[in-house]
Amino acid sequence: MEKFKILQRIHHVGVVAVVRAESPQMAADIARACMAGGVDAIEVAFTVPQAHRVIAGLNDEFTSADLLVGAGTVMDSETARIAILEGANYVVGPAFDWETAKLCNRYQIPYMPGCFTIKEMVTAMEAGADVIKLFPGNAFEPGIVKAIKGPLPQVSIMPTGGVNLDNVDQWIKNGCFAVGVGGELTAGAKTGDYQKVTDMAAKFVEAVRTARN
Repeated sequence: MEKFKILQRIHHVGVVAVVRAESPQMAADIARACMAGGVDAIEVAFTVPQAHRVIAGLNDEFTSADLLVGAGTVMDSETARIAILEGANYVVGPAFDWETAKLCNRYQIPYMPGCFTIKEMVTAMEAGADVIKLFPGNAFEPGIVKAIKGPLPQVSIMPTGGVNLDNVDQWIKNGCFAVGVGGELTAGAKTGDYQKVTDMAAKFVEAVRTARN
């Protein structure tokens, strides 16, 4: 899928599910549950055992028209390359890495590095990062997005960490490209309640839609 179409898809729904799990099977089940709730962008963290196999398996099961599978917690270009070979549609990291940026640009894969300061954001943007992952999001209030967009109106921001149903509307109204949601969305999986994951996914999708309207 072309790069701009991937970014367009992510922006359209506005929610990226950050999947962390104790096993590959659990990660895949969380992904399916999120998809059933309307979240079609899944970020499989490389803290998941055999994360690359989870990415490959989801890509075998679904087409990119139905599910966008990304790689998360990508620390270096070696990991990014493994993820891309297994079909990752986008790459997300907790921090910016030059070599990962270059590799993603080479293969026209959207790169979303974690940044905390304006300087980090500018550096990442100069390296071709498509979306800035504001991380950890719980270190800020949603109003920080509007403040950042004062000097950097062109930046696309996706906060991750601390986004919940009580504040997601404020993140969106302050100008976020999308939001990354982890534990708040996937908590039900810990007790095997995947219907709860699906229900939470639907609530986040609706909250983003309402905030934009």
